[in-house]
Amino acid sequence: MLYLYSVLTSCCLLLLIGGVIEQRRHEANLRQIPLRVLVNGIRGKSSITRLCAGALRGGGLVTVAKTTGTAARFIHPDATEEPVHRKFGIANVGEQLGIVRRAAGYRPEALVIECMAVQPALQEVNQSKLIRSSVGVICNVREDHLEEMGPTLDDVARSLARSMPVGGICVTAERERWDVLLAEARARDCQLLYADPESVTDEELRGFTWFTFKENVAIALEVARLAGVSREIALKGMYAAPPDPGVLSVERYRTPAGGSLRFANVFAANDPESTVANVRRLLADGAIGRPLHVVVNCRPDRIERNGQMGEVVRALDPDGVVLIGHPTRSAADHIPAPWRERVTDLGGERRPPDELTSSLLSQLPPEASLVAVGNIHGQGEALLERLAALPPLPASPPLPASPALATDAEAAR
Repeated sequence: MLYLYSVLTSCCLLLLIGGVIEQRRHEANLRQIPLRVLVNGIRGKSSITRLCAGALRGGGLVTVAKTTGTAARFIHPDATEEPVHRKFGIANVGEQLGIVRRAAGYRPEALVIECMAVQPALQEVNQSKLIRSSVGVICNVREDHLEEMGPTLDDVARSLARSMPVGGICVTAERERWDVLLAEARARDCQLLYADPESVTDEELRGFTWFTFKENVAIALEVARLAGVSREIALKGMYAAPPDPGVLSVERYRTPAGGSLRFANVFAANDPESTVANVRRLLADGAIGRPLHVVVNCRPDRIERNGQMGEVVRALDPDGVVLIGHPTRSAADHIPAPWRERVTDLGGERRPPDELTSSLLSQLPPEASLVAVGNIHGQGEALLERLAALPPLPASPPLPASPALATDAEAAR
C-alpha cells in the first residue's frame, strides 16, 4: 500500500512540476507580444477580430490573429490563414496556449484573439491566465447563452466583463448596458472606452466589399487609435482584410425551376436582436426584397435559441417560413399564431440533404429572397453546400427598399 501511495505522490509531483514549467513558458511567450487584444461579446467577435487585425496590419504592425466563430482560423501576419485543427473536433480553451506559442514564433507586435469561453469562470481564466490582454473588447450584450451567463442581460454583461484586463483598457460599442459595464470596469481599475458607431460614416462603410456594421468598424478604429494607427490607414487595412467565413452575405442563384433566388446567410447572427438587425440592413440596402421567405434551422442542443428564432417571425413578417433540423417543434411552438399558416415543416435530422434542398426550393416563387437564420450546424451546413452548387447569377442592381421591419423590442416579444 505504501508503494502505491508513493507512486501516486510521485505522479502528482511530476504533473505539478510540468504545469509550472508550462506556465512559465507561456508567460515568456506572452512577454514577446507587446499588444494583446482579447475580443469578447455575444455577436460579431470574429468579424471584429479580423477588422482589428487588418487595421493594425495597415499601420505596419506585425500582427497575428485567431478567430473561433463559424470556422476557427489562425491568421498569419501576411493575412493568409489556415483552419485551427482540434482533436476530435472539440473546442477547448486550453488551445489558446498553443496559439500564443505559435504566435510568439513570429515575434509579433500585436496579437488579436477571440475569446472562446462561455462559462463566466472560464472567461476570467481566459483573460487572467491564458491571454492577459492589455486591451479588451466587449462588442455587445445580447440574448444568447443565457443558461450559462444569464438569466438577465445585466448578468450577461457582468459575465462578459470578467474578460476585462485589470489595470488595462476595454473598448465597447454597447450602449444599453453601459452602466453595468462601467461599474465592472471600475472594480477592475480598467478604463472603459465607448466606440461610437455614429462616428463611422456611410461612405466609410461603403469601402467594404462585404457586409459589416458601424459598431464593428468603430471598435476596430478605436483599437487602432490606441495602437497609434491613424484612421485613414486603419480603414485601408480593414478594407483589405479577408472576411470571416460566416460573414453576412447575399448570393444570387438560378433555381432548378428556372427562377431567381437571392439567398442571405444570416446564420452567424443567431440571437433575436442581431437577426432582425441583419435582415433590416439587407432589406434597406436592397440586397434582398419581397417576397421574403425565412428558413429556420434547429438543433437539439439549442432548444431555447430555436424558440427565439420562431419568435422573431413576427418582426420579419415573411411570406413563408420553412423549418429544418431537429426538433422543429421547438421553433414552431413559438411562431405567433397569425404566421403559422405560412409555415412548412421539412424537419427530420436524417433527411437526405438533396431531398431537403429540393423540397425547400419548391416552396419558393420564381423570384424570391430566402434568409437563413438560427444555427448553421447540421442541416444548415448541408443546405449551404447544396445551394452553393446551384448556377450563380450575375450581380444585379439593388432592389427597392422594403418597408421597415418591427423594432428589436417587438422582435423579442
